[in-house]
Amino acid sequence: VQLQAFGGGLVQAGGSLRLSCAASGRTFSRYVMGWFRQAPGKEREFVAAITWNGGNTYYADSVNGRFTMSRDNAKNSVYLQMNSLKPEDTGTYYCAIRIRRGITPAASYDYWGQGTLVTVSS
Repeated sequence: VQLQAFGGGLVQAGGSLRLSCAASGRTFSRYVMGWFRQAPGKEREFVAAITWNGGNTYYADSVNGRFTMSRDNAKNSVYLQMNSLKPEDTGTYYCAIRIRRGITPAASYDYWGQGTLVTVSS
């Protein structure tokens, strides 16, 4: 399985971006999917997750109310709509497939693909 995140870029504080993550090599429609981010010098942190049918979503407190995660199983893709961006949202964003119990720990996920860089200027 290969995951590829894209859609990052440079945006001013208060702006919006929409990230996409496409999977190839295997369907992930039965799996919880997650978004994580990693700022320079910091550990990778949980951002959002979505259940296999999109019925439930989970968000880090820092992004709740500003970010929305969705998925399209027919396209083997997940998305992250990011609004009201803040400089502290800057980092490389990764998508991943949950393979063991737990929603927020990075250790619960695998098949990390190449991330996409989001830079929010103040």
